[in-house]
Amino acid sequence: MEATRGVERGADRDRSRAVSTGPYLYDDDPAPLHTGTPRPARALILAVIGGTVAVAVGMAVGLPLVKGSPEEQAREVSGVFLAALAQDDLETAYGLLCAEERARLAPQAVPTEYAPGGTGEVTGTTADEVDGAPVQRVEVAWSDGSTSTLTVVSQQGPRVCGTAAA
Repeated sequence: MEATRGVERGADRDRSRAVSTGPYLYDDDPAPLHTGTPRPARALILAVIGGTVAVAVGMAVGLPLVKGSPEEQAREVSGVFLAALAQDDLETAYGLLCAEERARLAPQAVPTEYAPGGTGEVTGTTADEVDGAPVQRVEVAWSDGSTSTLTVVSQQGPRVCGTAAA
C-alpha cells in the first residue's frame, strides 16, 4: 500500500453521486399494509369505555374493603398513637396529629396534652360532625381509671385532632 501524505482517503473521488440511481435489489414498491375493507371500530371503542367504567366502579366499591371503614381507621390510628405515646415515641405520635395540632403543639408537649392518665386503650368509636365535616370520636380508657375522647379527622389519612376528658 502506498502511503499518501496530507490527502484524505477517498478525497479524490467524486461525491456528487453518493446515492446511486441504478438497479436495486428489490425493484417492487412496498406492499400496502392494509388490504382489506375498513371496519367500523364501534365495538372496540364501546368495549374500552365499558371496561374503564367497570374498573372505576370496582375501585370505588373495593376501596373501603382495602382501607377499612372510617371507624376501623379511627381505631387503628388511635391505637398506634396511644402505643407510640406509651413507648415515648414522640416522632410517631406527633406525625399522627392533624396539621392544626402540629402547629399548636411542640413534639415534647404531646404526652402532656394527650396522655395525662398513663397508658391508654381504645374502648369504642362514634361518628360525629365538627363544622360540617365528619369526624370519629374515639373513647380511651387510661391506666389510672380516667377516660377521655380523641377526635380523629380525615386529613391525608386519619389524624388525631384533639382530646377531651370524658
